[in-house]
Amino acid sequence: QVQLVESGGGLVQAGGSLRLSCVATGRTSHTFVMGWFRRAPGKEREFVAAINWYGQTILYGDFVKGRFIVSRDTTKNTMDLQMNSLEPEDTAVYYCASKYNSGVRSNEDEYDYWGQGTQVTVSS
Repeated sequence: QVQLVESGGGLVQAGGSLRLSCVATGRTSHTFVMGWFRRAPGKEREFVAAINWYGQTILYGDFVKGRFIVSRDTTKNTMDLQMNSLEPEDTAVYYCASKYNSGVRSNEDEYDYWGQGTQVTVSS
């Protein structure tokens, strides 16, 4: 089993920045790929970013457009999401997820473990 805990969410004004973090505990060998997803009110969960163990394969959702940067530190079993130029449309609950399979993918069905989520609210 893998436990994922997100932190760093909060309220920020449009144009501001936030840094989300996710800590993995338990069977961390099953976190070869880690990703971020989000769910806005009334919408389905959406892919944000994913990164593999070595950090050399990274994938972003189309809406990111260079505003977010995902990174991870495998020595600490953490993954971060630096979010810049935030917009009200970025308001959502952000979830950390992990998968054992090595492919960096945007399909949420491929992810094995999920955190509880952290709320990000961007005011206009």
